[in-house]
Amino acid sequence: MPRKSSRARNLEQRQDKLQAILAAAFDLFVEKGFADTRLDEVAARAGVAKGTIYLYVPSKTALFEELIHSAISTPIEGIEAQVAASDLPLEAVLRLMFRRIRKEVLETSRRDIVRLIISEAGRFPEIAELYHREVLSRGLRLLRGIIERAAARGEIRSDELARFPQLIIAPFVVGLLWTSLFQDYEPLDVEGMLDAHVDLLMRALKTASS
Repeated sequence: MPRKSSRARNLEQRQDKLQAILAAAFDLFVEKGFADTRLDEVAARAGVAKGTIYLYVPSKTALFEELIHSAISTPIEGIEAQVAASDLPLEAVLRLMFRRIRKEVLETSRRDIVRLIISEAGRFPEIAELYHREVLSRGLRLLRGIIERAAARGEIRSDELARFPQLIIAPFVVGLLWTSLFQDYEPLDVEGMLDAHVDLLMRALKTASS
């Protein structure tokens, strides 16, 4: 096996440190919230000097932004690529997208980041702004593109979902909040709910198109 160059080793070590910092930041943000997390605590948990963090990000907000990008934006990029490469009808695309978001966000620790944003965004508008920029605006743009393509194919004639793509993703918010707050009292079958939501959407759209 060929030996790695010193440059390759340095890049690998740098990436390893960044991942350790992000993992520590994730744990502390979830445990303590954005306001009460300090960068020296992140550094201590990551096993690096506090100054090392500033080699990667200039501030706590920038660290949170990096975390959002790596934890949430990356799965969305994958979904965007898969949808762009597919030629499936609208219903199949929606089910594919729902399945991936459920598997890659709702059923993983990434859901904790979304919960944190919901709880902290009111006090820290910069968190709401960066989540909207990095995640929501891209997701809504993707959904509008899916609906517009379906309309161009003649699959649907109604424009409600293009105007209000939030209707498509509303069940994910319900699923996130319900499983966070009420799952112990009344368990929710999130997968079943999402399937039912697609069924309802498609019936409504077909009715509107007839």
